[in-house]
Amino acid sequence: MPALHRRQLLLGAASLAAPAVHAQGAPARVVIVGGGFGGATVARYLRAWAPQVQVTLVEPATRFVTCPFSNHYLAGLRSWDSLGHGYGGLRAAGVEVVHAQAEDVDGPGRRLRLDTGQVLRWDRLVLSPGVDMRWDALEGYGQAAAERAPHAWKAGAQTQLLRRQLQAMPDGGVFVMVIPDNPFRCPPGPYERASLVAHYLRQHKPRSKVLLLDAKNNFSKKALFLQGWKALYGDLIEWVSLAQDGQVVRVDAAALEVETAFGTRHRADVLNVIPPQKAGRIAERAGVTDASGWAPVRGEDLASPLVDGIHVLGDAALAGPIPKSGFAANNQGKVVAAALAAELSGQPAPTAWYANTCYSLLAPGYGISVAGVYRAQQGRLIDLPHSVGVSPLDAPPAHRAAEADHGAAWYAAISADIWDR
Repeated sequence: MPALHRRQLLLGAASLAAPAVHAQGAPARVVIVGGGFGGATVARYLRAWAPQVQVTLVEPATRFVTCPFSNHYLAGLRSWDSLGHGYGGLRAAGVEVVHAQAEDVDGPGRRLRLDTGQVLRWDRLVLSPGVDMRWDALEGYGQAAAERAPHAWKAGAQTQLLRRQLQAMPDGGVFVMVIPDNPFRCPPGPYERASLVAHYLRQHKPRSKVLLLDAKNNFSKKALFLQGWKALYGDLIEWVSLAQDGQVVRVDAAALEVETAFGTRHRADVLNVIPPQKAGRIAERAGVTDASGWAPVRGEDLASPLVDGIHVLGDAALAGPIPKSGFAANNQGKVVAAALAAELSGQPAPTAWYANTCYSLLAPGYGISVAGVYRAQQGRLIDLPHSVGVSPLDAPPAHRAAEADHGAAWYAAISADIWDR
């Protein structure tokens, strides 16, 4: 697909015509749980498109640290402060921001209980809680083990711990990453992390190695990553697929050792275990998750088919072919905001289009991307035909450098769109 045409599709998918709300009587109350890419977007755009609606955002962190670009921090390419975003801009836009943990949901009573004891009443509830780890999915890997073998799949203290371990790793050491089967947050994320860890090692510990133990045979942008790794790092990165005995079934965090399905043991100097995941806990408490651990949603507005009055978006949602990414969550936030603005004013719902673009950096000046556009069809989400595309193989250095620049520009733009204005 030509780049200009693809960009027009993506922009069109994110630009929704939102109706004005003409409230009658008391203002409608919308409570949003999660102040990340999805929830904070709903809060900002619902206030802009429906100023008479009372919007409350519940988020425990006073400063949100993004998973996107946290791999850059691990490699020393970004500062920690550059990943953090506050909520002053949302407050200035008229959003009530409550820094607390959402504990329980009473769906029939339309109440949300916080860990402070406060109870919030809602007419509509939006859940964008991100992911939680499935601590029982890998033998030996629980929360205590994560302090020795961090996952760093929620940006914060775990990310900083992994950075310190990487810095302390001896030259000639082995960085082992355990990668889960789909679905999980940010499908290309482990492979970007491997790339940037390799970049750091090439600069500071050139005799070291990156070993990837993967529970699947294919992954997002696989051909592009493999080509880039060969060109940039030679044999520094080794990827072991499911078919090659890459599936880890047991972790010994104390010994920094893992065991695969066929009994092969690997020892690490730094062990990065990314376990299987599920929707954030509050989604389960609300009754909107199914046996998969994720929250099924209706394609037209991301409403839960399980509990009336609740919408779920971002990484927690089971949204068909749409990847779990920051771009997708931001786009979904605008869809939900427009749908709620229409619903609460008795107006027809706008047509929902969804989009995703994911940039990955393999080294400074070397970027790749994947993009797609999606739509609802009879409640399901499907790919728009011929809309999914990836960066070309064998692209010249100028193309890779431009994609790296586009990724940095995307991060600056989306941060400003959600928090930093």
